[in-house]
Amino acid sequence: MKFYDTIIIGAGIAGASLAHALTQQNQKVLVLDKKGIASGGSGAAGAFVSPKIGLASPLHSLTNEAFEYAKDFYLNHCPEYYAQTGVLRIPKDDADAKKFPIYEKANSNAYEHYDSERLKALGIDVPYDGFYFPEAGACEALDICVFLLKGIDFHIHEVKQMHHSNGLWHIDGYSATNIVIATGFENKLFDMDYMSVHGIWGNRGDFSSSLDLPISMHQSMSVGANVDGIIKLGATHERGVKDVKPCEEKESLSLKEMASELIDTSDLELTQMYCGMRAGSRDSFPLIGKVIDVDTMLETHPSIKKGRKFPLKYIDNLYVYNGLGGRGFVFAPMLAQMLAEHIIEGKEIDKRVNPDRLFLKWCRKL
Repeated sequence: MKFYDTIIIGAGIAGASLAHALTQQNQKVLVLDKKGIASGGSGAAGAFVSPKIGLASPLHSLTNEAFEYAKDFYLNHCPEYYAQTGVLRIPKDDADAKKFPIYEKANSNAYEHYDSERLKALGIDVPYDGFYFPEAGACEALDICVFLLKGIDFHIHEVKQMHHSNGLWHIDGYSATNIVIATGFENKLFDMDYMSVHGIWGNRGDFSSSLDLPISMHQSMSVGANVDGIIKLGATHERGVKDVKPCEEKESLSLKEMASELIDTSDLELTQMYCGMRAGSRDSFPLIGKVIDVDTMLETHPSIKKGRKFPLKYIDNLYVYNGLGGRGFVFAPMLAQMLAEHIIEGKEIDKRVNPDRLFLKWCRKL
């Protein structure tokens, strides 16, 4: 039986970031994944690292705090895998364009105003003005995850069961004080129904091109800058998908057709397809923190279903890191540091991302 301080199940950007953060604080960490590093939604991500535009809200501020943290993290730790191309945000339609002046009031990150004439000079033929965020960019998704796990024990292994005894968690031939579930939309290891994690299906195509496109952009889809002769086209758009689907060429080619409304796609040739399921939460906020012992809470306090509040009981040393949605590479570094400090030092989890927020509402619906 090999002992670790923490075992993380899931090697996407969430699990990889947390493993890195814990290791930086001298924890002995093991990461397990049934398929491999960034084998799911993280590997299929276009991996834009950019601010959120919209009305001022808790999710807006959280995302933009995470953006500032993430872009500095990637620039300081692995700049070779972060292309700081800037990201241009373009209105989707006339109605969206009318909202952009309102959104501008909530822009706290560095940005520039690009009018339609300036966009046309870049070869982007749209009738709208947009916001350009010069500090934003895009990650090499797989390379980032591999980098973060460098020097950390990692095994391809499907965890089917785990048990807790004598103050330790046991998984096959491994033991650890802590377990962190970072498996995204898939989970059969504990009851997380109250978190309402759901899948968001996304696909990405990498296209070779000689098009001079120095900046990345997002409208109803993401178009990456031309980096080393490759333009990445991606979208996270299908909700309600229950099972992983096969990657199909027609999906990537449909992205090329969508991109033709923004740029000249005449010489784009598909070189690689990616697809995967990302995980979202009921209220679109990430989920990091302890896991509630649902069975004990319901058996001990049945009136909780009627709205009464009781002290929460948690499963010993079991944590979740999930629900990053389509902004995994934005949220992951900051929230990994937050969860690492919670596990090691007992620091309180930000209420905006603590999954406890969802439990009482879930109980009332039982």
